[in-house]
Amino acid sequence: SKRSLNFVSSIGVTVFTKRVENAGSEPVSKVLLAFPNIQAKNLAAIRAFGTEGKVKGLSSVLPIEVVEPSGVPPELTFFSASLHKPLQKGKILHLDVLTVFTHFLQPFPEEITQADSQLVVFQDSSHYLSPYPVKVQTLSIRLPGGRVESYTKYGNTKLVDSELKYGPYEDVPPFSYNPIIVHFENNNPFAVAKELIREIEISHWGNVQITEHYNIVHGGARLKGEFSRLDYQSRPYARGVSSFRHLIARLPARAHSIYYRDEIGNISTSHLWSDSKKTQLEIEPRFPLFGGWQTTFTIGYGLPLQDFVFSADGKRFLNITFGSPMEEILIEKLIVKVVLPEGSKDIDVSAPFPTNQWQEVKYSHLDIAGRPVLVLEKPDVIPEHNLHFQVYYKFNNISLLIEPMMLITGFFLLFVACIAYMHTDMSISKNSPSYLAKLQWDEVQATVQQIQGIFHQCLAVHDKLETSLHDLSRTGDAKSCKAARKAADAQFKELAKELKPLLLSVQSSPQSYQIWPKLDDLVAKERELQDKLMARHATVVDSVEKKQRGQDIENRISSQQQKIAALRQEVESLLEYLSEI
Repeated sequence: SKRSLNFVSSIGVTVFTKRVENAGSEPVSKVLLAFPNIQAKNLAAIRAFGTEGKVKGLSSVLPIEVVEPSGVPPELTFFSASLHKPLQKGKILHLDVLTVFTHFLQPFPEEITQADSQLVVFQDSSHYLSPYPVKVQTLSIRLPGGRVESYTKYGNTKLVDSELKYGPYEDVPPFSYNPIIVHFENNNPFAVAKELIREIEISHWGNVQITEHYNIVHGGARLKGEFSRLDYQSRPYARGVSSFRHLIARLPARAHSIYYRDEIGNISTSHLWSDSKKTQLEIEPRFPLFGGWQTTFTIGYGLPLQDFVFSADGKRFLNITFGSPMEEILIEKLIVKVVLPEGSKDIDVSAPFPTNQWQEVKYSHLDIAGRPVLVLEKPDVIPEHNLHFQVYYKFNNISLLIEPMMLITGFFLLFVACIAYMHTDMSISKNSPSYLAKLQWDEVQATVQQIQGIFHQCLAVHDKLETSLHDLSRTGDAKSCKAARKAADAQFKELAKELKPLLLSVQSSPQSYQIWPKLDDLVAKERELQDKLMARHATVVDSVEKKQRGQDIENRISSQQQKIAALRQEVESLLEYLSEI
């Protein structure tokens, strides 16, 4: 038995190469494989290949299942590899077993500074934990390079360059366990996707759109202390050796319309190379990732429909890879959503490994019943899971015409509505009550504006009377002041004649019920104001002619002056109210 462990990346890959001989008397149809429970819970993939004969030939894949044999230690988990035909007595089986473990390496110490290298610890047994006796076995551990802090040493242990070898061990009894601990430097990217949502949307108009939403965390030793951007940029290999700055995604050769963005927007720190065999996308997050740091981003691209969707036996089927195109990344939770065209039915899936499955409905533009969505979920997905799976469904080509016909019908109805609108008289009838009421209100408004003009003329005459009194106090010319009062009286009478028919017109209109009380109040206040002004004017002129003192004149007209000021303010307020209406 030869066992090889590869720790070049952050994921532990183990290859068992066994030469199994049936030393019993009965044929054997199954071979048991044992793992400690602490390792089995992190076992992401296990595959077995076997071929019978003394000389190793072309191997075939053997089915593997979890079993619970009786009389075995409870600390172990057992798998059974079923042979295609029973192994007869004395016959030899060449068995290769590939196992991939997640979280196999533990950071030690768990926290490091920016300048420190990352050290990890690995614990296992130098003996293969076999339920059968082993004649000869060896263990080879391939390390990523760098320094080795410590490792368990036995008599037949050798460290050559970056490879640590244990054995050979001979005549090892069943379930033999010989513990080893290896403490070494490993600065490879410990990229862990806490969750990846991969959406594959099929359009029978010629495109398969892929959208992948990543939540990436550095699963290595957590960064302690401060992070210096200056030190990192000046000496990235000395002041950030445990971090990783970029990830590589290997996309199909004919991928197009590729984008890379996050919540902020498009990220320009990416590089794309393509040739006839592949398209390679190198993406850089907005900041380097140290232990415990995380980032989220989205990549998307389109693929030609004819390269991934085919027809067979009256059905169409999608044939595409399951996992992430990223290299050396562990996905703790992967959700794959296959969005089928609206109208798809009889949906079925064929996957190379067990997954949780359910269906949803997604609504997009111009959808009526929604698009069926097949959802596949799997934990602990590794690069070895990036295998092809198939989604089968039935789809009628006539369904392709539904959305174009909806668009054509919608535009047709829009044009018909526009034509009908352009040829429809939307004006109000001249005989309708609302139209007549509007005309009456317009007439009332025009008349009120004329009335306002007359009252403003009255106020101007008031100002002229006030001016004549000021001239009288300055010159003592009573004759000119009387002439000014006589002219003002004539103007008041003339304005009253103009005002009378306008007031009758407003009063007779049915639309003046709101404005007439204010207008009637304005007329009364203006008449009272005119009377008060004329009386005060006559009193002042008479007092001047009698040679009375100025103080006596002020005493005689003081009460009139207060009333005139109050009436003037009320008149102006009513005029302002009419202007607002």
